[in-house]
Amino acid sequence: MIFSKERPFLLVGAGRMGGAMLSGWMADGVDPSAIVVCDPGPAPEMLSLLETHGIRHVTETPADLNPSIVLIAVKPQMMDVVLPGVAPAVRPDTLILSVAAGTPIARFETAFGQVPVARAMPNTPAMVGRGITAVYPNAGVSSVQKETIESLLGAVGKVVWLDNEDQIDQVTAVSGSGPAYVFWLAECLAEAGRELGLPEELARELADATVTGAGELMHQSDDVPSTLRKNVTSPNGTTAAALDVLMAPDGLQPLMTRAVAAAARRATELAS
Repeated sequence: MIFSKERPFLLVGAGRMGGAMLSGWMADGVDPSAIVVCDPGPAPEMLSLLETHGIRHVTETPADLNPSIVLIAVKPQMMDVVLPGVAPAVRPDTLILSVAAGTPIARFETAFGQVPVARAMPNTPAMVGRGITAVYPNAGVSSVQKETIESLLGAVGKVVWLDNEDQIDQVTAVSGSGPAYVFWLAECLAEAGRELGLPEELARELADATVTGAGELMHQSDDVPSTLRKNVTSPNGTTAAALDVLMAPDGLQPLMTRAVAAAARRATELAS
């Protein structure tokens, strides 16, 4: 790690994503004395986490803080307010790590100068250590800083590196927003069961357990999803009958393609 009590890790924004990552770091054994959290109004559960681990909490960034890393974890619409407040504490070798959707590296270079900047797109399964984070660094990010990024983000899930910054919008559409698609699938499956005549609570319980169980099976298996699907599908059986609908030319794939494309377009719009 390249941060310490003297040159701390500054987390700007302790909301759902920032909080999930902080919880993961504490579980991974990161030194809490080397972390400072800047948030004017953290939720009660976040305040409890900070108090439990003795993590320093500030409502605005001290100009003399001298952080080694600054993680920006606020909503994109807050950047005009947040970045000027952080700028006095940023040094030429401070690594800026952003998990904010729709905010390009150029925006941080304008705010902080030619400093090392890496954009990251995590997702909410980071809250349970099952996230995946895609990262794109600018040319100023050193190999040591990349190792630190890998270690930090790896504490809450898998880390992948991107070839160009434009891929961030595509990643946002697939994995950043993707958990919501899966949750909606569970809702739809439960509603389909209710329409068949199952009690609402039972239909929901069946759907939720099926989605989470299938995800865990996919996580633990060495097989690709298409193989797992085929393993469940007997010729002319019940699963095959359902897949005939879902895999039809007007089935799930074209719908998902349109949905992901819409998310990617919106990500691009937010960045403009």
